[in-house]
Amino acid sequence: MREIITLECTVCKNRNYTTTKNKKTHQEKLEISRFCRHCHKHSLHKEIK
Repeated sequence: MREIITLECTVCKNRNYTTTKNKKTHQEKLEISRFCRHCHKHSLHKEIK
């Protein structure tokens, strides 16, 4: 049931990270504060399709 998702930076719109998520238990979109290598700072990363 785990699916691979991609995380996109909300500041520069670059797709920096991939991770897995159990879609059966977490239907909402994932939002994590991560370090963006392009912005050179911590920013919010959101799940995209």
